[in-house]
Amino acid sequence: MRAAFATRFDDADPLAALAVGDRPEPVHPDDDWVTVQITASSLNHHDLWSLRGVGLREDQLPMILGCDAAGVDPDGNEVVVYPVVATPGDPRGVSILSEHFPGTLAERVAVPRSNLVVLPAGLAATDAACLPTAWLTAWRMLTTKGRVDDADAVLVQGAGGGVATAAVALAAAMGKRVYATSRDAAKRERITALGATAVEPGARLPERVDVVIETVGAATFDHSLKSAAPMARIVVSGATAGHEPKVNLRRVFAMQLEILGTSMGTPDELAALLAFCAERGVRPVVDSVVPFSRVEDAFARLHSGDVFGKVVVDHHA
Repeated sequence: MRAAFATRFDDADPLAALAVGDRPEPVHPDDDWVTVQITASSLNHHDLWSLRGVGLREDQLPMILGCDAAGVDPDGNEVVVYPVVATPGDPRGVSILSEHFPGTLAERVAVPRSNLVVLPAGLAATDAACLPTAWLTAWRMLTTKGRVDDADAVLVQGAGGGVATAAVALAAAMGKRVYATSRDAAKRERITALGATAVEPGARLPERVDVVIETVGAATFDHSLKSAAPMARIVVSGATAGHEPKVNLRRVFAMQLEILGTSMGTPDELAALLAFCAERGVRPVVDSVVPFSRVEDAFARLHSGDVFGKVVVDHHA
């Protein structure tokens, strides 16, 4: 079967480590695994990090990339693939597809049957394929961790990236007042179109917020602390601009702030996210849809840094 996979590691030029070609059919490590025919997938920065050698060892190569996908199960049902798999050999106890088990950037992928979530009617596969990683992370940040139902206002740092853009769209659809930062004026315009008030990084907000969505890290964390209302939740799922910020602990305890870490979500949370998007008419922000025959172009687009939203791969083309 055709697949996109890592053949080696190249930190300076990760695209040079990408290969597209034939790979063996999926194998089932256990009896409860099934094979899914992929109809659409989407890229994440995780895929570029894999090509750089982050989270993979040379003895795991070649490794099929990709975490996100929608497809058809052996019974003909349209499904979305939940990408987290129990992995006893991993210190976390779990791994994401393309870390220990082959990923979704292929014609077919093997996963436990319990990792399949029914695709709701009215939600296209190319939209659903955007949800299992970035959008699921944003959903969990807002709901389970951020307790956004108890919030009026939300700050999203660094909108433009996958998780942050998802958080803006979801929080706006929930009826919250959303503020979002971006260094890029063009991205601030697009953030405004999603229903947020776009500001430059570090700008003083008109009000303190109840939930902060933080994926940037050191470059924005002080602003996150200063923007937080008493009892606010600062939810962290990334650190693209530094993982060791200075933290004013006096502000943390005086304002009784909660700093919460999270990653991904559960199958039930993915099902809830899919239902929310289907019922509310919320659709992922898609930067571009690229046919699988040009999957290298999809990686180049993501690597360019100019994306706004998700880069989707259509496996029908």
